[in-house]
This record gives sequence, C-alpha cells and structure tokens, in this order.
Amino acid sequence: MTGAAAARRPARPTPLFRLWRATRAYLIGLAGIVVVSYITAWAELQAKSMQLSIHQFPPSVLAVFFLLVMGGKALRRLDGRWGLSAFEWLTIYTMMLLGAMLSSRGMMERLLPLMVGVNYFADATNNWATLYFRYIPDWLVPWDTSGEAKQWVATAFYEGLRKGEHIPWGMWIGPLAVWFALMACIFTAFICLSTILQRQWADHEKLTYPLAQIPIDMIREQTLSDSPPLFRSKLLWLGFAIPAILHSLNGLSRIYPFLPSLQVSILLNPYFTSKPWRDISYLRANISFAAIGFFYLVPADLTFAFWFFYLFGKLQDVVGSMFGAVFRPAPHATTYLYLSYETAGAFFVLALYLLYVAWPHIRRILDRSQRIDDTGELLPYRVAFVGLFVSLGLAALWAHLTGMSLWLAAFELGVYVFVQAIIMARSTTEGGLLMTEGSFTPLDVIGVATDKAVVGPRNLTALAWTQGMLTRDLRGQTLTGYLDTQKIADGIGVVRRRLLGTYALALIAAFVVAAYIQLRLPYERGALNLYTYGYRSNSIQFFREHQPLMAGQSAFSWEAPIFFIVGSLCTLFLGFMRLRFYWWPFHPLGYAMSASWAMIVFWFPMMIAWALKALTLRYGGMRGFVLGRPFFLGLIFGELIAAVVWAILAGIWNFPAPTIAVD
Repeated sequence: MTGAAAARRPARPTPLFRLWRATRAYLIGLAGIVVVSYITAWAELQAKSMQLSIHQFPPSVLAVFFLLVMGGKALRRLDGRWGLSAFEWLTIYTMMLLGAMLSSRGMMERLLPLMVGVNYFADATNNWATLYFRYIPDWLVPWDTSGEAKQWVATAFYEGLRKGEHIPWGMWIGPLAVWFALMACIFTAFICLSTILQRQWADHEKLTYPLAQIPIDMIREQTLSDSPPLFRSKLLWLGFAIPAILHSLNGLSRIYPFLPSLQVSILLNPYFTSKPWRDISYLRANISFAAIGFFYLVPADLTFAFWFFYLFGKLQDVVGSMFGAVFRPAPHATTYLYLSYETAGAFFVLALYLLYVAWPHIRRILDRSQRIDDTGELLPYRVAFVGLFVSLGLAALWAHLTGMSLWLAAFELGVYVFVQAIIMARSTTEGGLLMTEGSFTPLDVIGVATDKAVVGPRNLTALAWTQGMLTRDLRGQTLTGYLDTQKIADGIGVVRRRLLGTYALALIAAFVVAAYIQLRLPYERGALNLYTYGYRSNSIQFFREHQPLMAGQSAFSWEAPIFFIVGSLCTLFLGFMRLRFYWWPFHPLGYAMSASWAMIVFWFPMMIAWALKALTLRYGGMRGFVLGRPFFLGLIFGELIAAVVWAILAGIWNFPAPTIAVD
C-alpha cells in the first residue's frame, strides 16, 4: 500500500474510544440525571421561586436537553464521529425525564419529608404520638416508633445539623429500600400499563402526544439530513429573545431593586369585592411565555375546553353565591368541595368510557386463539398483563404489611392506577396538559357512600402514607413519561423495546442520586428553611386530616354523593354530544380537569394561546400556523433556558432567583 493510500485510510478506533461509543449515551444520561436533580433541589426546595421539574414535560429537562443538542451540533461539525444516533439522543432525554420526575414531586420531594414529618410535628396538642405511632411499623421510617416525638433523626432533618453532627445515612438506608420496593412495583405497573395502552392510543385513536413533539423535532434535526433546520429560523430566536430578556430583567431586579420588573402572577380575587363575585374560589392569572408557546401547538378544541370549563367552575361559584349557598373548601383541591366531587364523578365516567373504547383491543390481547404481533411493543402483551396485576398485587401486599386492610389496599391502588393515572395520562397524550394534578383521593370516593371514619384507625394511619406518597399529588407520574418516550421512539424510528433497559437504569440511578442530594440539603440547611409545601404541608397533611377521624368524628357530607352524581351525568352528556356531533366544542376532559391545580396555573396562557391560534388559522390558514410555529417554539425554549440559567446562577452566588410562572 502506498503512503498516500495509508494516509487516507481512517484511523482504527482505539478500545477506549469503542467503549466510549458503546456507553456514552448512558454516561451522558447519568450526568444529566445529576444535573437535573441538583437544579430541581435548588430551584424548588431552596430558592422556592421556580418549580422546574413538577411537570410531565419538565422545564429543567427541556432546557438541559436543548443545551446538549446545541453542543452536539457543534461537536458534529468538528468531527462526525462525535455525532450521536437517534436512539442515543432518546436514551439521554428519557433518563433526564425520569430523573426529573423522581427528584421532584414524582417521588423524592414527597418521600423524605413524609418519613420524618409525623415525628417532628407530633406534640402534646395534636397527640399524634399516641394516635399514630403504635400503628407505624419500625421498618417504614428512620426513627423508633416505640419512642417519643421529635427524635434526633427528625429534628436534625428539620432544624439542621449542629456542629460536629453528621448525616445519619445508616438510619435511612433500610426504610428507603422498603419504600423503593413499593415504588418499584408502581413503576413496573405503569410500564406494563403503558405497553397495553400505547397501540390503542397512538395507533388506533391517533392521539397526537403533544409533549412528545418537541423532543421528536430536536432529535430528528440532529440525526436526519432531510429534517427542516429548526434552529436556523430567525423567528425561533426572536421568540427565544422575548422571555429570555424579560426574565433576565426580573432576575437583575432581584439583585438591583431600582431596575423595573414584569409581574408574572396576578391574584385576581382582591379585585372582586362585592357579592356574589367575592365568593369565587382562588383565581389567579399567570403570564408564562413557555405555556403560551406550548399550548399554541396543542389541539385547539382541548385548549378551549380546558380554560372554558375552568372559568365555568368559577361561574358555578357565582351562581351558588347568588342563591345563598354556603361553600366549604375542598381538602384536596384549591376550590370548593362541590366541584371536587363533580370532577371525581367525571374521572370515573371517563375511565369507564376509555375502557369501553379500548375493549376490542384488550379482548384481542386476552384471546389466546388470536395471535397479535407485539414484537414492536415495549413488552409482550401477555407479559404486560401478568406484570401489571402481579406488581399491583405486590404493592397491595406492601400496603397490607403497613397495616392497611387488603380490600382497602386493592381499592386504593385500583382507583389510583385505573382511574386517576389513566385520566391524567389521557390529559397529556390527547390534550398536552403539562401538569397532572387531580382533585380527590380514593378515600374521598369512599366518602361518597359512607363516613370515612368507618375504615378505622389502623387503616387511616396506613392511608396517610399512601395518600401522601401516591394518590393526592399526582405530579411527576411516570406513566406519562413512558407513553411519551415510546411515542418519541416511533417518531424517530427506534424500536420501543430498546427503552426497557433505559427505564430500569434511569429509575435506579435517579432514586440514588435524588436521595443523596435531598438528604444532604435539609440536614445541612434545615428543612424549616426550605420549601414549605414539601416539608411542612404535604408531609403531614393526612396525619392532620385524619386526626378527627381517628377519634371517630363523622366526616360524611351530603354534597359528596349529590355532586359526584352531577359530575357523572354531566360527563355522560358531554361525551354523548361529542360522539354524536362533530362540531360540539366542549370536550369532557376539560370538565374533568376543571378543579385541578393545573388549570389554576395554565388557564390564562391557554386562553391567550387559543386566541392567537384561532386568529392565525382564520387569517393565515395552516400555512400561517406552520410559518408561526418556530416563534412559539422560541417562546418555550427562551423561558425555560432562562429559568434554568437563573436557578444555577442563584445557586452559585446565593441570591434570590426570579419567579417563573410555571407552577
């Protein structure tokens, strides 16, 4: 071989480079989990002004992924060997997505305070030590359940370590392993459920999966030569600049108060001073450029239904006040009790409707005489069905070992998985709702038929754990992450089954990383100085709520059965009209979500986005919508990048971060 030919031959990759190529996506994904877990802990728990990972489409993940994609483009120009494949980009995104969910409300922000809150806040006034401690197994918590209140492991968590004290890692390892066993069952159940639902929702019903569309665009531009040049659009960078500049100005005004700032959240109740308007439940308008940009891309009928039914709920408040109604606050939604029960009825009717629509698909799976090609699915269908019910059975056994009756454990998990989780997943896959937050718990459903106190003290104690961990705050639910990442896989030509190992690695790594970061933070800074909701509200909410029930005090309300039935009938009517008349604009999913915290946060950006989209389609048609799309993508990227950058800067230099209206 001539010298010239040898010079042209590419150098053989070294063993180290081959190892890097084989593992780089997972290593980058692990690094991404560390980054988003740190950002989440600082922004949500320490800074307390930005909730960056509580969404099903977490701002922290999109911002970090955006920066990685931009860096990847630069590296690929320098040397093509550094370019990543579509599966590698999906692996990185999936790991960061699950990492953000577990480090925020999906697990760790609720779990750690829940495990010590009842001990720290027990005192002679509430008598929790007498009421609850005897029903709590020793293996469930890092403190001695036969001991007294305010044990050192809890007081150091809430008040911070004193000089010479160290984090009691050993006291936490056992209970954390026990809780991970429960969550592993839930994660497995959701993986199996997503396998069963994916073909029905993605292929048969043709849902659009709005939360998956932006990652698909970003990955396709990186890996396909015929993909449109998303990041070369001037409109995208114009949209990017608007929120980036405004939020940077807000950030600087926190440091230099003489600078002007933009108010991004406005409480509207003080403007309604006369009856009946003053009886409207909590109402605020958020200005979120990212939400406006995102909901511009979501199907207009659902965007309309979401904000319309939210305001319709406020109209019900006004009408009720006119007729002299006495309103009681809902315990598990920022609204009145009657509306939370209306939406509970709507959830159950919608869940039954989705089962009815999916039944032909489910029947084919269960029919052993039919052979269904499931080679492209995440799991074989038979494995998914068996795995779903085995994992739920193990979760019910776990709850039973904590003191809960088996019938109650089965009921609670059934409502959680087959009603709450499925409707929340539907709200993201069909309607693009960024946050999954409900308005009731399974115990509230029991309250429709009887007094909640009848379940007894042992069950009420066990329910305080599972309600605080699973069924009250539904944000960060991994089911939607599994569905969306499978849709991304379809969009970029990756076989869904390749994601299974990624899920397992991400869940284990995220649990370990988030536990380490979020144990250090309260022990070093004191949880009393951190985010109030996580450490002083959600952690003891159900111990506080169940206190009168433990003494046998009645909690039955006539509103529960009446408005549960009203909500069920209204949903039946809305569903019938939507099936019968194609022009019917009122989607029942909007009614079901009308009492959700997600609507409080996003109704105003939804209304603006809907109006802008309607005007664009009216005067510019689909061509105008497509041409304007990069601008609205820029609004999303600009606000979320600004949020993450300011969270990092605030963490480094310890100054107040600007408020970003995404919670």
